[in-house]
Amino acid sequence: MMEKITQITMLFDFYGELLTEKQKLILDLFYNEDYSLGEIGTELGISRQAVHDAVKRSEQALIGYEEKLGLVRKFQQEQERLSRLSAVVAKAYETGDTGILVDAMAEINAIEEAERK
Repeated sequence: MMEKITQITMLFDFYGELLTEKQKLILDLFYNEDYSLGEIGTELGISRQAVHDAVKRSEQALIGYEEKLGLVRKFQQEQERLSRLSAVVAKAYETGDTGILVDAMAEINAIEEAERK
């Protein structure tokens, strides 16, 4: 469950502006403010079932945007590359081995190549 919450929250951060104002409000209250479906329904004057349906439709819209655009996947890949680069540079710094910097340059080149795509 926590993985789904993390996934939807990240998708919302990337693609939230593509949703309607009402969808944004409902997802914000549900995921970011931790409101229950009933509390959101009361707040907005709609049924709990309507809130549930809106949450599910909005989640599906966000997943669809990611399938088409892949921005979250690309972001996560860049973060992994940067993490590897940071580890290589730290190792070079700690050991004084400048040969390790060749590995760092390879990681930098991979990041630059990914940016061009």
